[in-house]
Amino acid sequence: MLAFTAFIAGLVFGLGLVVSGMANPAKVLGFLDVTGEWDPSLALVMVGSIAVGSIGFALASRRSVSLLGAPMRLPDTRRIDRRLVIGSLLFGVGWGIAGICPGPVLVALGMGYVKALVFVAAMLAGMGAYEVLERHRARLPRAELQQ
Repeated sequence: MLAFTAFIAGLVFGLGLVVSGMANPAKVLGFLDVTGEWDPSLALVMVGSIAVGSIGFALASRRSVSLLGAPMRLPDTRRIDRRLVIGSLLFGVGWGIAGICPGPVLVALGMGYVKALVFVAAMLAGMGAYEVLERHRARLPRAELQQ
């Protein structure tokens, strides 16, 4: 039942991206082009998403299990550290260059955008590099990590 629910949630998310045009990199780049022909529609999609998400998180924070009985796993830290800032910057640069991010790229891939295939390959390479770096980092003595 959890897999089916996840499938339905993903389907609704994907349909929302298609209907709003957010799976189209040109639409996203239009939003990011604040000095040219700026397209504010992505801001409206974000505001709507934040509103719905805020309600969902407010309700979820009061529960220890989901409606389907799965344990509720909400973020437990609000700490902003160097890794978060660097990761956010890298994500933003990639988003600005490509006009697409990990969720919509899967929809764009299904729609046949060749650019999406290149993005997915680069995303997987980045994820692989992160894993390699994390394994290396885990092997370093604690004193070396603080330098």
